[in-house]
Amino acid sequence: MQLKIMPKKKRLPAGRVALILFLCQMISALEVPLDLVQPPTITQQSPKDYIIDPRENIVIQCEAKGKPPPSFSWTRNGTHFDIDKDPLVTMKPGSGTLTINIMSEGKAETYEGVYQCTARNERGAAISNNIVVRPSRSPLWTKEKLEPITLRNGQSLVLPCRPPLGLPPPIIFWMDNSFQRLPQSERVSQGLNGDLYFSNVLPEDTREDYICYARFNHTQTIQQKQPISVKVISVDELNDTIAANLSDTEFYSAKPNRERPPTFLTPEGNTSNKEELRGNVLSLECIAEGLPTPVIYWIKEDGTLPTNRTFYRNFKKTLQIIQVSEADSGNYQCIAKNALGAIHHTISVTVKAAPYWILAPQNLVLSPGEDGSLICRANGNPKPRISWLLNGVPIEIAPDDPSRKIDGDTIIFSNVQERSSAVYQCNASNEYGYLLANAFVNVLAEPPRILTSANTLYQVIANRPALLDCAFFGSPLPTIEWFKGAKGSALRDDIYVLHENGTLEIPVAQKDSTGTYTCVARNKLGMAKNEVHLEIKDPTRIIKQPEYAVVQRGSTVSFECKVKHDHTLTLTITWLKDNGELPSDGRFTVDKDHLEVADVRDSDGGAYTCVANTTLDMVSASAVLSVVDVPNPPFDLELTDQLDKSVQLSWTPGDDNNSPITKFIIEYEDAMHEAGLWHHQTEVSGTQTTAQLKLSPYVNYSFRVMAVNSLGRSLPSEPSEQYLTKAAEPDTNPTAVEGLGSEPDNLVITWKPLNGFESNGPGLQYKVSWRQKDGDDEWASVVVANVSKYIVSGTPTFVPYLIKVQALNDVGFAPEPAVVMGHSGEDLPMVAPGNVRVNVVNSTLAEVHWDPVPLKSIRGHLQGYRIYYWKAQEGSLKRNRRHIEKKILTFQGSKTHGMLPGLEPFSHYALNVRVVNGKGEGPASPDRVFNTPEGVPSAPSSLKIVNPTLDSLTLEWDPPSRPNGILTEYTLKYQPINSTHELGPLVDLKIPANKTRWTLKNLNFSTRYKFYFYAQTAAGSGSQITEEAVTTVDEGKLAGILPPDVGAGKAMASRQVDIATQGWFIGLMCAVALLILILLIVCFIRRNKGGKYPVKEKEDAHADPEIQPMKEDDGTFGEYRSLESDAEDHKPLKKGSRTPSDRTVKKEDSDDSLVDYGEGVNGQFNEDGSFIGQYSGKKEKEPAEGNESSEAPSPVNAMNSFV
Repeated sequence: MQLKIMPKKKRLPAGRVALILFLCQMISALEVPLDLVQPPTITQQSPKDYIIDPRENIVIQCEAKGKPPPSFSWTRNGTHFDIDKDPLVTMKPGSGTLTINIMSEGKAETYEGVYQCTARNERGAAISNNIVVRPSRSPLWTKEKLEPITLRNGQSLVLPCRPPLGLPPPIIFWMDNSFQRLPQSERVSQGLNGDLYFSNVLPEDTREDYICYARFNHTQTIQQKQPISVKVISVDELNDTIAANLSDTEFYSAKPNRERPPTFLTPEGNTSNKEELRGNVLSLECIAEGLPTPVIYWIKEDGTLPTNRTFYRNFKKTLQIIQVSEADSGNYQCIAKNALGAIHHTISVTVKAAPYWILAPQNLVLSPGEDGSLICRANGNPKPRISWLLNGVPIEIAPDDPSRKIDGDTIIFSNVQERSSAVYQCNASNEYGYLLANAFVNVLAEPPRILTSANTLYQVIANRPALLDCAFFGSPLPTIEWFKGAKGSALRDDIYVLHENGTLEIPVAQKDSTGTYTCVARNKLGMAKNEVHLEIKDPTRIIKQPEYAVVQRGSTVSFECKVKHDHTLTLTITWLKDNGELPSDGRFTVDKDHLEVADVRDSDGGAYTCVANTTLDMVSASAVLSVVDVPNPPFDLELTDQLDKSVQLSWTPGDDNNSPITKFIIEYEDAMHEAGLWHHQTEVSGTQTTAQLKLSPYVNYSFRVMAVNSLGRSLPSEPSEQYLTKAAEPDTNPTAVEGLGSEPDNLVITWKPLNGFESNGPGLQYKVSWRQKDGDDEWASVVVANVSKYIVSGTPTFVPYLIKVQALNDVGFAPEPAVVMGHSGEDLPMVAPGNVRVNVVNSTLAEVHWDPVPLKSIRGHLQGYRIYYWKAQEGSLKRNRRHIEKKILTFQGSKTHGMLPGLEPFSHYALNVRVVNGKGEGPASPDRVFNTPEGVPSAPSSLKIVNPTLDSLTLEWDPPSRPNGILTEYTLKYQPINSTHELGPLVDLKIPANKTRWTLKNLNFSTRYKFYFYAQTAAGSGSQITEEAVTTVDEGKLAGILPPDVGAGKAMASRQVDIATQGWFIGLMCAVALLILILLIVCFIRRNKGGKYPVKEKEDAHADPEIQPMKEDDGTFGEYRSLESDAEDHKPLKKGSRTPSDRTVKKEDSDDSLVDYGEGVNGQFNEDGSFIGQYSGKKEKEPAEGNESSEAPSPVNAMNSFV
């Protein structure tokens, strides 16, 4: 068969999984058409284990199909069941289903047994499973006398259930007389066998109605055990009970709650075994007793518990593993643990398996002379035995067939004939169950036929899968091919998927998938084809969804739902409320894509859904309408249970206005200290109407309540009656206690005073205490009024003090306050940092080191060190110090080194270092001087080109504003620019440093040149300045355009001819004037466009590699300076522009400088000395682009612009 099978390794999107499963079902459902001769096939049968309700008629199903239609017969308990002899048994016409009428007479037990159905026609016989029919049973509990149980508090207890054996087994649960389930916990729980286990009992476990119930679901009946009475008593109660009859020596002396380590109530012993069948749920249980209540843990020895299949039930006392397999066999250990010890139990689990299919036999359709095979492959534990039957008879005693050969689990057919048609049964069985499968061999010779209706139209939404059916049949099995269009070639699986059942799948249908598709089926007996049609439609989309709305009663609300759909499909929009129809009320108006609800009521709240339907797809969107309002205020406030520090407040809630009250807010007013000011007291749940309020002493309370819902809070209730609490000593001490000196000889103690509410009584004062931290002095104390500061005078400078501030009032003192540490006043440092060293890193960066100042000399909190540095002339360090601008850098903490960035190259600097504390700076260290090395110079200050001639240009310039060293020479580079704006060869020229003017000779006439000019020091080349200029035009060329009879000036003078009157001259001048006018217009247009000179791109491509600013090895930070952009330096003049007569390009002086860092105007560094400030400076202005002049361009210059 030439179908393209879907590759198994191809990963499928999640959305296609359901589609593939659907196709697999279609493939397995491919069957012989019912108009063709075929053996029987069982289509429906009752389950193997068939438990029936004895109160209803018994119906045993058996349905089959075949051609000719099959006849049915039954066996019961292995012998023929003659239904004609039993008036209660009837068989459904055209079916094998039995109905046993036991409702009129008879008993269900009479018809218990094993039933099997056989469906037979001329081509073979199919058989059903063995159907075991048993009536359900729900027996009563055996009567027993249950004695009351009395035990001491803390003992363990097991209440047995022992339900009657039913079919199927009942569901067990414990309830009381009121049919309320008994609460269960880690301490009390029900076991798998139905018993109720107590790890230890408590007095609240005492009750007389512990009742075990058994529910039999099949018959919908519940059976009840006799109630069990349990009484838990303490040791004291037990002694009181026996006091009248026993002597004092016989009293119980044990502790009422004797703690003990865990022991297991179930299972017993240290080990146990558990066997479970594959695919079932494995349930392992461990319940322990002990005091305190033990906790259960589970582990698997030599393995881990499966993550996605393991569940804990019954407070982790039950371990469940679903879909158990052979790999789950092994030893499982449960551990019970409490504070007094641990115990463990090992359960050895063995997983067996009833037979399960690996490959079940499938129906086989062959043509005469073909070969085939039936495979029956199953597995299990133990391994199942495979046996074959032919038409319900063991194959060993069936008639022989030369075309058939049996090889274990496979029957091989060769050169089959029509007589080989039969139904084969495969039985795989072991001690845990069996599998039975029917598979027929049908020998037919049939040409292909296509079962799908012709010209079927498929309509599919774009970007979804399209499935085109081609159900087929034929024997031999036909090959299937698909074609698109009248002359299309066979479709392949690079875009399409061809399934074994003939279906063509287009995984993602697009608009161009529309068309006619032809399915062709072929075998050796003929060919059949069928055409189907595919149309791709646009998806339906909601482009504007309804939005959530919150409205008040009586208002109007509108929902909008705009939909876009395929115009060839019919769209219907339906509005739903809470997934049901809209109320039949005139207040609801639907207009196209709008839903409007007028006069909104409380009942209108809910979810409104817009559903847009076409015949192919459906989309929906929902929005919620909430009809809400803030609650009404509570009322009837009442104070009860009035105590010194608490009171109970109760109230009646107001109407919640259809939005549940989520909480109540309670506020209080202190009429004594802050009359008219309401404070937050507490919040309680919206379900409460009372609150126990904690009160403070010496407060005249009033309370009010506000209700809150999702829309907001209500108005406050009316205030409650006032309640004055008694005075008491303060509960708290002042906060934010600090000790800081304002002068070198004092200590200022400050705190945050208590407010009136915190004072707890009249006469609020503070006891302030202090003493030196490192001394042996006693505490000094003073009691001050209700203030926030006290100053201790005559203290040593910067000495640590221990401080505490305690509140007191007329009733007494607050609790002992916490001790805090402070310092007396600071003074200026006495000593300057020593051993100041300077290491020059590069021309703009220096590193400074110093020795720290001893802590005693700092006389305060060390803030850091401050470096003052300035630029000075040689020998003038002291003369002009007051006129020198100093810069400052501050380094936080105890750092002993720092970096000075942004220095000027080739300069003379001086610096000193000072220590800083909270009072200020100490004395300066001796000045240290240092010099920075040379750096690269800035660009020349200006460059202008003067005196242009036919073959020369003169350059004038001003030296760099910042030479940063001694200039050694200038470098001039230039290159011509031809008429196609290409750059010519670069000429390199060295000029002495003392020159400010240079003339270039032997240049080409009427040629534009580009100049690059920069200065050099010993450190390298500086930034460059660029300029362009043009040599003058060759006037001889203009003379060359005169007529032949107009020669040199002498000839013109000798002839004395007035050429101005000559016609040829007038015509020539007109032509020249016209040409100049055209050139001027073109030039003006080009100039006004404002674009860059076209050679710009070529200059960028041919930038001079030698003109690159050099960079020093700058250590940590590099050189902080502003570098010109090469791209900006190379900007050419605009087309058509003229150079000013002085050919000058000005550059403003750079004002690069070290910006201020850190604190105030100071810089700041990280602890490792790295610079964290920001260095910035004004960038030098770029050369004037174009050098445009306001005067009109001359014809000569205009022509020069185009040379």
